[in-house]
Amino acid sequence: MAEPLKAEDTLKKRYLYKLFTRLIGLVIGFVNQAIIPRGLGPAAYGNFNFLSNFFTQFVNFFDAGTSLGFYTKLSQRPRESALVYFYFCFSGVISLMVAGFVVIAQSLSLYMRIWPEQDLFYIYLAAFLGIFTWVTETFNKMADAYGVTVYAEKARIFQGIFAAAIIVSLFVSGRLNLANFFYYNYLNLFFLAVAFIWIMERGGYLKIKDRRLSIAKTKGYLKEFYNYSHPLFAYALAGLIIGIFDRWLLQLYGGSVQQGFYGLSYQIGGTCFLFTSAMTPLITREFSVAHNKEDLVQMARLFRRYIPLFYSITAYFCCFIAVEADKVIYIFGGNAYRDAIIAVTIMAFYPVHQTYGQLSGAVFYATGQTGLYRNIGIVFMLLGLPVTYFLIAPHGKFGLNLGATGLAVKMVLFQFVVVNVQLFFNARLLRFSFWKYFSHQIGIICCFLSIAVISALGADKILGVNGGVIQSFICAGALYTLIAIILAYMAPISFGFNKRDVRYMVQTFFHRKACHG
Repeated sequence: MAEPLKAEDTLKKRYLYKLFTRLIGLVIGFVNQAIIPRGLGPAAYGNFNFLSNFFTQFVNFFDAGTSLGFYTKLSQRPRESALVYFYFCFSGVISLMVAGFVVIAQSLSLYMRIWPEQDLFYIYLAAFLGIFTWVTETFNKMADAYGVTVYAEKARIFQGIFAAAIIVSLFVSGRLNLANFFYYNYLNLFFLAVAFIWIMERGGYLKIKDRRLSIAKTKGYLKEFYNYSHPLFAYALAGLIIGIFDRWLLQLYGGSVQQGFYGLSYQIGGTCFLFTSAMTPLITREFSVAHNKEDLVQMARLFRRYIPLFYSITAYFCCFIAVEADKVIYIFGGNAYRDAIIAVTIMAFYPVHQTYGQLSGAVFYATGQTGLYRNIGIVFMLLGLPVTYFLIAPHGKFGLNLGATGLAVKMVLFQFVVVNVQLFFNARLLRFSFWKYFSHQIGIICCFLSIAVISALGADKILGVNGGVIQSFICAGALYTLIAIILAYMAPISFGFNKRDVRYMVQTFFHRKACHG
């Protein structure tokens, strides 16, 4: 990265770099997920997930969609340094409010009710981790808005390798405990934040000329962000209450172990989302630019071009994980997590429609339809409250006592419904067939599930009854991938892409290989 930063890269190039980063991240993630749950154990791993989820939800409430608004506006006005300075000040205020909440909870002795069975020291560590994570992700959004994604993704590659080396050394030395795991996360975020700032400064984007905002300009920015985000305040509040309630109820009735089971299932599912999460900020930016030009035709083209493709990619991973859940648990968590198999199987499907939720939701943000987005979200969040209680509460309190499995059922079910309601409204706006995309969702899932089952049976047949877990997993994965590639080549349109994409990726791969050979 020693050479001067070049002009903004194309969407395809930026995505390919993000995809390459996610591929490396996937390998590193497998290493981390095979070490972290195993090293911490279900209880400590559950405590970390409970606290980190709480403060992620809490920070997102104060954010109230402003970070996406900032990203959208910065994509449209990348040279407006006053906008960046204003949002830096706003971020500082939010950080103080989050930290202040913990201080108040401690002073009023409420922290034991809010965070059952949690040590105050870890509560503070989780609070500042939530703030630091949010700030670092804001820097990442800025890098994407400025079009320097390629360099930001190179920084992520170095950070991932560095992080994997640290976590392996902690595990081997027997020092992987809850406190050190928090410090490990802090170190990773610090590395990324510094890298993003350096990249943007090298590109000449962080040269804030005037660090004094006039009252008039401050009022103007406040009004602009208010108009964009105020419809999302109620949505953020509902998200805070429901998001915290779900995990709090699981902690109350299931305890830290069930929290750990759910945390493992969520993390495994999240691994499948790595590829499409790379596209979310980029496609949001492209939607914003197209909408700024009042070009609905381009927005519809982007939707048709990318969303079915990335849905199919996510489904490819998720369906295999669902079928091979028992082996995945053994590899990632060990025997201590064997009771999480049903939760992992169900949560494997969560990222499938999370893809639609993220990318389809980008249309709402880019077009300013935050009010409609809010209304859809709040209605289903409120409907989910009694469902969560019924699935998690013990039998003596009119519940099914399903623990982590119950929460997984609720999350996947409501994700599916909400995403398709959003899809319906996007179909009306961009004038495409809702039923075509709905049937594509179901068809791809059925296709990949069938291939995964056939591959699992085939691997067992090849290796015999004495085949090891890891050998069987790898063999099934190879068969699954081979069959999927053949089907995708024979009927690419069914998977959301065409043969031109395949040729481009192959040419890009061999070109880079030749350049580095």
